[in-house]
Amino acid sequence: MKMNLCEGTCDRDARLLFENEDCIAYRVANDDGELTITEYPVFPGIWVCYKDARMQTYTYPPSYPAGVLEITHCREGRFEYDAGEQFFYLAAGDMAVCKSAGSGTAVYCPTGRYYGVSVIVDPELTPRCLSCFLADVRVSPAALLEKFCAENRCFIMRSTARLEHVFSELYTVPEDIRKGYLKVKVLELFLFLSSLDTALSQSGQHSCQKSQVELAKDVCRFINEHMDRRLTIRQLAEQFYVSPARLKKCFYSVYGESIQTYLRAYKMRAAAQLLKTTDTPVAQIAASFGYDNSSKFSRAFREVMGVSPTEYRKSILLEH
Repeated sequence: MKMNLCEGTCDRDARLLFENEDCIAYRVANDDGELTITEYPVFPGIWVCYKDARMQTYTYPPSYPAGVLEITHCREGRFEYDAGEQFFYLAAGDMAVCKSAGSGTAVYCPTGRYYGVSVIVDPELTPRCLSCFLADVRVSPAALLEKFCAENRCFIMRSTARLEHVFSELYTVPEDIRKGYLKVKVLELFLFLSSLDTALSQSGQHSCQKSQVELAKDVCRFINEHMDRRLTIRQLAEQFYVSPARLKKCFYSVYGESIQTYLRAYKMRAAAQLLKTTDTPVAQIAASFGYDNSSKFSRAFREVMGVSPTEYRKSILLEH
């Protein structure tokens, strides 16, 4: 009944963490960061999958199913859906209902952080109606796929109290009741979806055009490659031949934050990686990211990472 997401993965950096009849988990780590996927089979053809990414880009493994129903909730960070000429972005608390892209698909997390849960449903493997599990749950997985994903549509719902109620308990499941609890929560989610009006989808109001996304990613790539420089909005606008207003709007649409906020956070996460993997002095790391004042660097690092650079390095040493 397991999907065996790890099986046959082509990523040489993937490592199986554990596997038993109720769960399978693996981790991918590389220079960009790391991703942990934990999968639980719930019913025939239905799985709950937690994804914890601290990297910008990862690829679905070869065994990941394509064209099936994928209900995704974002708990932390930001997650991109590529629909060809349009792009959609999930922020904390948002939900998407789409057809899964399947194996080999590159997934982009604009801020380098994503944590969330997906319920994956293969109507070819599920019962035609879920009332066989609970009499009054008269929901057809195939009907949900048709309702939300006909013509390859993507249903987007922004954070609401109702969504928080449905998904929040999926992140705090007691281990001793997990197997049964996930069954109850999945049935609750399906009932919730069956009652939703697809006209509530906010994908149209919150989509980004491909040209906007390409500009934002080009700018992001440029500033990542020049982290030793203090770049202004005007300098970046001139570099990419656009107005400062268009530059700021496109970047915010994709990354959900200003260029200055993104750049500072990115620098501090990169600095944390250096503190973790090298013996380079803090002052030298600060200078490599454009800080000629170690005190300012330490203050920025604490604001992003929650501790000072010295405290962060000490905590890493204690772990080992």
